[in-house]
Order: sequence, then structure tokens, then C-alpha cells
Amino acid sequence: MSVRPNFTERKYLTIFLFVTSLFLCWGVALTLGDVLNRHFQHVLHISKSRSGLVQLSLFGAYAVMGIPAGIFMKRFGYKRGILLGLLLYASGAFLFIPAAEAVSFNYFRLALFVLACGLATLETVAHPLIASLGDQRTSDQRINFAQSFNGLGGVIGPALGSYIILKESNDLLAVRDLYMVIGGVIATLAVVFLFIRIPKLQYATHEDLGEAKPLIRQKHFVFAAIAQFFNTAAQGGTWAYFINYGHDVMGLSDEKAGYFFSLSMILLMIGRFVGTGLMRIIAPYKLLAMFAGMNIVMCVIVAQQWGWVSFVALLMINFFFSIMFPTIFSLGLKNLGKHTQQASSFIVMGVVGGGIFPPLMGLIANHNVATAYYLPIICYIVILLFGYNYPRLAKK
Repeated sequence: MSVRPNFTERKYLTIFLFVTSLFLCWGVALTLGDVLNRHFQHVLHISKSRSGLVQLSLFGAYAVMGIPAGIFMKRFGYKRGILLGLLLYASGAFLFIPAAEAVSFNYFRLALFVLACGLATLETVAHPLIASLGDQRTSDQRINFAQSFNGLGGVIGPALGSYIILKESNDLLAVRDLYMVIGGVIATLAVVFLFIRIPKLQYATHEDLGEAKPLIRQKHFVFAAIAQFFNTAAQGGTWAYFINYGHDVMGLSDEKAGYFFSLSMILLMIGRFVGTGLMRIIAPYKLLAMFAGMNIVMCVIVAQQWGWVSFVALLMINFFFSIMFPTIFSLGLKNLGKHTQQASSFIVMGVVGGGIFPPLMGLIANHNVATAYYLPIICYIVILLFGYNYPRLAKK
């Protein structure tokens, strides 16, 4: 008789909780970038398409750091990989101090790039680590649960940014001070992590994988890397111009639009908890395809500019987006054996899509921000096809 596998094991609880807290930390950093996108338009007097380079700096670091982080992790282990990520994260945050003093968009982009190299390193390490903390059959649930706290960080980021940066702030001092505090918090986490022990782990616990095929021949992994590129492309573009949509289409102040962005992140967090529960009864790949289909509908409604109907659809994009990143990641890592860590670095590289799409959407948003939301439909079609075809792709 088949026994339902445990979510995780008691011996992994401490490291599981700590790594889950890291998901919250990079959720704060990524969504603060979307607040900076709007703030820099005002303070540094740049266009929407140029402000999209904020996302290119953030997500572009994933393309640069993905493979080096994977090599570092394989050579030095999970613990040192996490410490490297936290060091880069804190260093990038502290670089906001000279960037604010210089009042330079390019200096801010450099600071964001260094910070995001830390985020890329943490993501490369954290996903396979979370997947390994228990039976592989429940890895989808563990990653979605941990990513729920990424959603909580996504709520905190825009709320902080709206209150501290967008609220009656027409300079860069608030930006500098906020990132000084963030840098201090991350540095403290690095010190705490020095005293946490990581138990010996296996790549899989329910079957003997033997000698896994080369990654290039693992169709489910290859398609997952492609799907993750388009997934983060949709995320980057949707988030980058959310506040612009609230201001231009709905007539909201930047501060109020920022609070609605924070509300959309609450929906994302709820979606991840709901999705984690639904995966007990619906196969993850099926749920992924269903949610992708719903977001195609949401994007069409957003582009119509139907007032609050369209704005609610914009909010709901995050609810249906919720499970996509972690589910694509976990499906891509299934049954890869010794290639798991290397595969994680390649999937993380796909996050560069979040840097490429915002400038492209910005070119359309310069004329009509609502029309720009037709573009992510392309991304959700790719994700839907990945989910729909996953059983065939993963067939041995």
C-alpha cells in the first residue's frame, strides 16, 4: 500500500526555516526594484523605457551569476554558497550610499546588479536545497511553501517603498537610508547562519536514479529553463509598470498605486498557499497549465482599460502567477540525480527574462501602458504548453 510521503523531516526543520526566510529577503529586494523604477522616473527624470533598465540590472545579474553560483555551490557546498549570496546582497545594498551621493542612475544600476548577484546566488542554492530536505515526491510542495514567504517579502517591499520612498519623497535620501538598513539586516543574517549546521543530504530519497542522462537530453529540464525565462519575463514586465498603470489609467497617486501593488503581492502569497494545498489533489503540472490559461484571460482584460474591472484583473495576475516560478523550478529539477545543482544554476539563468521584457514593454508603455500588457500573453502561452506537455517531456 502506498504511504503518503512527509512534507519534510524533523532533522531538517532548522535549516528549512532559515532557508525559507531567505525567500522572504529576496522578495523584498525584487519588488523594491519596481518602486525604484517609478521613483527614478520622477527624481532622475528618465522615461518609462529607460527606467525599465532597473529590471535589466536586477534580472540581468541572474544570467551572469547563475553558472558561477552553481559551480561555487558544487565546489564549496550549500552553506558557503548561501554565505556568498548574503555577502553580495549586503554589499549591493551598501553601494546605494555612494550612488545616492552621486545622484547617478548608472551607479544605482551597478548597486542593484551587485545586490542581484547575491539574489541569484541565493536562488541557485536555495531551490535545490529546499528540494533535498525530504522526499522528492513532496519537493513541489516544499518549494511552493518556501516561495509563499517570497510572496510575503513581495508584500513588504512595495509597502515599505511606498511609505518611505514614494510618500512625499522627491530626493534620494530615503532610498539611501532604506538600503542602509537592509544591508545591515542581511549582514546580521550572514553572521547567524555561520552557527547553523546543514545535515548531509541526498538528491532524491524515493528511487535509485543511477547515472542520470546529460542535462541537454533531459527534455523536462530544457523546457523548464525556457519556461522560466518567459515566466520571469512576464513577472518583470507586469510588476515594473503596475504603479504606472495605477497612475496613468486609474488616476491614483504613486503612493496609493504602490499600496495596491502591495495588495497584489498579498494575493500572490495567498495563491502560493492555496496552490500548495491544491497540489495534494491536482498534479502540479496540471495546476500550472490552468493558472497560465487564467493569466492569458487576465492580461486581455487589463489591456482593455475597463476601469476597476481591468485593475482587479491586474491584481489577479499575481494570484495566478503565484505558483509558476516555484512549480517550474521543481518540475525542472525532478529526477536529475547528480545533475541537480548544475540544473538549478541553468534555470536561475532563465530569470534574465525579467530584465529583457520591461524595456520592451516600456517602449509600448511610453504611448499606452495598458496596451503593453498584451505582451506577457506570449509568455503565458509558453508556460501553458510546458505544463500541458510535462508528462510526455518527463517520460523516461
